[in-house]
Amino acid sequence: MKKTLLFISLSSFCLGAYALGGSVDSGVFLLHKFQQHIGKETYHVSKSKDAVTYTSDFKFTDRGSPVPFKAELKVTPALEPLEFNIKGQFSRFSTINDKINIANGEAHIQVDDSVHDQKIKPLTFPVAGYAPIIGQQVLIQYWKKHHEPASIDILPVGSVQIRRDGSDTLTFAGKPLMLERYTIGGLIWGNVFVWTDKQGQVIAVIENDAEFDKFEAMREAYEDLLPTLIGKTATYSMRLFTKSASLGSKADKLIVITGGTVYDVVNEKPIPDAVVVIEDGVIKKIGKTGWVQVPAGAKVIDAKGKMIFPGLWDMHAHFEQAEWGPAYLAAGVTTVRDCGNEFDFINAIKTSIDGGKGVGPLILKAGIIDGKGPMALGIIQADTKEEAIAAVDRYKNNDFAQIKIYSSVKPAIVKAICDEAHKQGLTVTGHIPNGMTLRAGVDSGMDMVNHVQYVYSIMKRNKDRSVNFEDSVSKAAIEFIKQHHTVIDPTVGVFELSFRNVKDDITQIEPAFNTLPVPLKALLKNFGMEPAQSKQLEPLYQSMVTIVKKLHEAGVTVVAGTDQGFPGFSVARELELYVQAGLTPADAIQTATITPARVMKLDKNSGSIEEGKQADLIIVDGDPIKNIRDIRNVTTVIKAGHIYEPGPLHKLVGFSK
Repeated sequence: MKKTLLFISLSSFCLGAYALGGSVDSGVFLLHKFQQHIGKETYHVSKSKDAVTYTSDFKFTDRGSPVPFKAELKVTPALEPLEFNIKGQFSRFSTINDKINIANGEAHIQVDDSVHDQKIKPLTFPVAGYAPIIGQQVLIQYWKKHHEPASIDILPVGSVQIRRDGSDTLTFAGKPLMLERYTIGGLIWGNVFVWTDKQGQVIAVIENDAEFDKFEAMREAYEDLLPTLIGKTATYSMRLFTKSASLGSKADKLIVITGGTVYDVVNEKPIPDAVVVIEDGVIKKIGKTGWVQVPAGAKVIDAKGKMIFPGLWDMHAHFEQAEWGPAYLAAGVTTVRDCGNEFDFINAIKTSIDGGKGVGPLILKAGIIDGKGPMALGIIQADTKEEAIAAVDRYKNNDFAQIKIYSSVKPAIVKAICDEAHKQGLTVTGHIPNGMTLRAGVDSGMDMVNHVQYVYSIMKRNKDRSVNFEDSVSKAAIEFIKQHHTVIDPTVGVFELSFRNVKDDITQIEPAFNTLPVPLKALLKNFGMEPAQSKQLEPLYQSMVTIVKKLHEAGVTVVAGTDQGFPGFSVARELELYVQAGLTPADAIQTATITPARVMKLDKNSGSIEEGKQADLIIVDGDPIKNIRDIRNVTTVIKAGHIYEPGPLHKLVGFSK
């Protein structure tokens, strides 16, 4: 998996493409994740008669884990590529080792242990992915040199589409600064936003890294512009989708679904041959065919032979790029709880969607607070009671629904955060911070806990890392969670992906894998472990799955969350895993519909198909109550009065179908 960010350092006066006309130039990009400065990339440019060589030394530290790599790109003075080498760590969980040599219309390509030769088209350029940033600068220069073609093939695989997206005039050092704005599609999933100065030097890059996390690179002198550009990125990226004629139409005032089987998730019973009348995005009438009149002028959807469910929820989303919006809707997900994001970005994304200027599900924002230290994430951190109160109040004043505690919060501060959140009418979810147990977190006031690992960690374990569920310690752990009414979102799917044998067929986990955008496939296929390590951790993973069943049987509230994974599709996978654990399909579907609606106190308006509720619905081909995998067969999505088909939504964000 591949990602890097560069930040180019400027001297007090301008650094051109070759400083002071000499043959060597250098610079630094400052690298950020969740807006927090976590590292840098230093680049050098050397020029000879026959070649220009860009070397990049890249390193950041993400939550205590170093991610270093070195790269070298060699091009002719006319910018035609000759060589590209990159080796090192590309994320906390992936490495990269690519070598590409180009000569006489052929490329010799080595990716890890795989080697092959291939003929290349005239417009071809070697690229690693989200990084190095200096590579993106040269790529844009190459594109301009070739008269801005619609597409450029990239090596080892894929293609990129570069577009001029306009310009931004910002205030910098008390003066106006005009930057050209570009989008690059194909480097990662979705669009990379790049700003350059008039000389073509990259000033800023905002994208996602190899873990799908928000990632920014800023040329050193321009660091202060980052918050402004983050907000603009959200607005611009959503605007790209609403330009589509098929998705930009007005909502239908009257919609009628006829002939389908409505599934009542509250009482777990079907209503066959039903009619659902929707007016202004609200369910007005539900009844049998022949009992409910179809209003004149209504948009009629024939659902005969299909089932109608409430829109699904993902209770552990990280909506870190606009492309998640269409991907979620295409998979039938109409509501997500965003469990931690960049403040300016998620506010702008939600505003765009809620205002009809973006495409995506309803977003419920959980504001992340971490403590200071080497493992910290993000820039909203609290190490004192006063800082905790200020952070909670900031989120409350910006319409966040929850607070999320992260791993570096000091134990004494957890209670301060929870106390202030509860005072402000907010619930608290999150990780169990380092040095604490789930019991301590809940005793300090946490209402909910993300990830099944924290339940696993307070249970009695065998030598092979499996849980002894008959031991009194394990039983007491479940009872404690039940008695404290603690809500758990297990995110079992992310552990399945992390612990999988990378030699196994990934389509067994995600049957739609081959429809994913090329950059996503390249990233996700390498998630997992080598066979021996995967086998060693199998008892641990299977215990995590079983914990979901034990929690459910004990009456603990379980809500379905993914922590990303396969965009949109991972909600269905999470439900499949719950059924594998022992839940019925009906019970599993409740964890992604009415149960999260109740947890978030939105069940009067959402979570089930009832008269008076919001008409966030999906139509499914098949019967997920008999076969949970059929929940994937979404044919129609209705959200806020808009009717969507999955195909166009998926194609909008690079899926093949």
